[in-house]
Amino acid sequence: MPGLEGKVALITGAARGQGRSHAVRLASEGADIIALDICADIDTMDYPNATPEDLKETAAQVEALGRRIVAIETDVRDAAATRTAVDRGHETFGRIDIVLSNAGIVRLSDGPDDYAQAWQDVVSTNLSGGFHVVDAAVPHIVSGGRGGSIVFTGSTAGVRPTASLNTAALAYTASKWGLVGICKQYAASLAEHSIRVNIVHPTGVASGMTMNEAMARLAQEAAAGGDNSISQMQNAMPIEILQPSDISDAIAFLVSDQAKWITGVSLPVDAGFSVR
Repeated sequence: MPGLEGKVALITGAARGQGRSHAVRLASEGADIIALDICADIDTMDYPNATPEDLKETAAQVEALGRRIVAIETDVRDAAATRTAVDRGHETFGRIDIVLSNAGIVRLSDGPDDYAQAWQDVVSTNLSGGFHVVDAAVPHIVSGGRGGSIVFTGSTAGVRPTASLNTAALAYTASKWGLVGICKQYAASLAEHSIRVNIVHPTGVASGMTMNEAMARLAQEAAAGGDNSISQMQNAMPIEILQPSDISDAIAFLVSDQAKWITGVSLPVDAGFSVR
């Protein structure tokens, strides 16, 4: 369904999962894409990140829809590298209208021994990384004078935390609540420029973060009666896990003209998880 013709969307974590789904969905509606992803593993995490081949596949799917894409391997923890990538995307297309700050990580199991580094990696990716990309993109959106839309990817952990003393889980929850605050402050600060800023809070979504050996082990523990982060993640509606496209539906609405007066909103897309 057309509706974003002529617009450019900047998406982090775009190599697979929700990020790829968002890129393909917005491209199908007419947008050109700036796709960023680290495409490398992080030592303290217990599941593999996306690969350069994954990012190439995202580019191929966007191009198959007749849209243009710039795909850049970038670590959003690095503010200077993120700004360079964003500037490159803007130079290529001459504008940025939409920013989807989607890159995020979590350690699923207990540990690691270097818990301080695990905390730093999660917070610097999810929270600082979100700030880095938006901070780099906002001047380009403002200078364009056309308004725009920014959407952060939060989590149900940013609405109703689970009970866990796992350092990385604490870092994940802190980072997602931090994004809520950043979202609302940006919404208040950028409203005069007709730039809307919102955050979506997905429940579990089928992606590389959830469909891996570490998550499978936690699921087995929960099924055997164990109390872990998975045993506490139960949706109210009769569905165990959502698909990336379910989140893309919400994203597509928030960046569209149908949502032109919606800003500063936290939108759970969680099958009722947050109301249990």
